Amino acid sequence: MADHDKDMDTQGTENRAKGMAKEGEGKARGAMGDATNDRSEQLKGKGQELKGKAQQKLGETQQDADKR
Repeated sequence: MADHDKDMDTQGTENRAKGMAKEGEGKARGAMGDATNDRSEQLKGKGQELKGKAQQKLGETQQDADKR
């Protein structure tokens, strides 16, 4: 099913779940960078974590819009 065929609540739920996973992966990547003292991995992990948080916010917004 294409995204435009899904209702906003469903899209929001999917974006929140994907965002949480992305945030978790970013935290793990950042922790690995901390453990190995690899600044590049630390920054990439933080970037991925922030993308995950942004995707979660998008999902929340989609769900809120669907309820109006």
